[in-house]
This record gives sequence, structure tokens and C-alpha cells, in this order.
Amino acid sequence: MVNLQKVKQLREQTGASIALCNKALKETKDDLEKAAKLLAKWGIEIADKKGSRATNSGTIASYVHHNGRVAATVSLLCETDFVAKNEEFKRLAYEIAMQVCSMKPKNSIELLEQAYIRDNSLTIETLIKQKIALLGENIRLGEFVRLEL
Repeated sequence: MVNLQKVKQLREQTGASIALCNKALKETKDDLEKAAKLLAKWGIEIADKKGSRATNSGTIASYVHHNGRVAATVSLLCETDFVAKNEEFKRLAYEIAMQVCSMKPKNSIELLEQAYIRDNSLTIETLIKQKIALLGENIRLGEFVRLEL
């Protein structure tokens, strides 16, 4: 029997679909922690499969630090306009711009390898892969610029 409360809780925690949450809970015998880890693993596998697909759409996000002395602009690419307009996708681009302001990466490779400032257990690359699994499209980092007075 499916515990709907746990499915709802796992969905809120991970952003995964109800069907995937249900499947993960069944495979882990209703263990929320194990189910979340399983969903993360599945998400990386999904992202790896989508990695070769063309990214001809996207968005540009900017972040200006509260002191007004540091700013960053990031282009984040995806496959369709539909995902480019999605709030989760836009939030990801904004979070990456904030990361660029805070951590001063020299290039894209360094940025992708950095620990995410809001959750040190994730890298920026892993964060992007999680969104690929959530949104169902390939996502890749385009260019970024960091300015500091």
C-alpha cells in the first residue's frame, strides 16, 4: 500500500514526479532518506543520457550583491523555449549567477566543480544535473561574466 503522505513529502523535498517518488518509495520500502538518494542517483543517470542533445534556447540571469560592488551575468542553455521560461530553470540561472559573484570562478570548468554555496554537498554540475532530471531537458552552462569594483 502506498503511503500518500510520504509520496507528497518526498515530492516536496526532491521536486521529482509523483510516479518517480512512488517508485522510489516502493523500492526502498517507504524509507524517505533512501528514496531521496535513489531519486538523486536516477536523476544523474537521466542527465547523462540527455547530455548530447542540442541546447539552442535558454536564459540570461544576473545577480548584484547587496553592497552594489559585485555583479555577475550568466547564460544558461536548454533545449526549448518552454523550459527556458520555467521558473525552476530561471531560478537555477540566478543561483549560478550568485555563485559566480560569491566564489570568483576563473572559467566554466572551475565553476562546475565548485561546491554550491547553499548546499556544500552538491557541486554546481550536480545541481544542474538535478534540474535536467526535473525538467527533462539537457541544460548546460553558457558564458558568464563577473564584475567587481
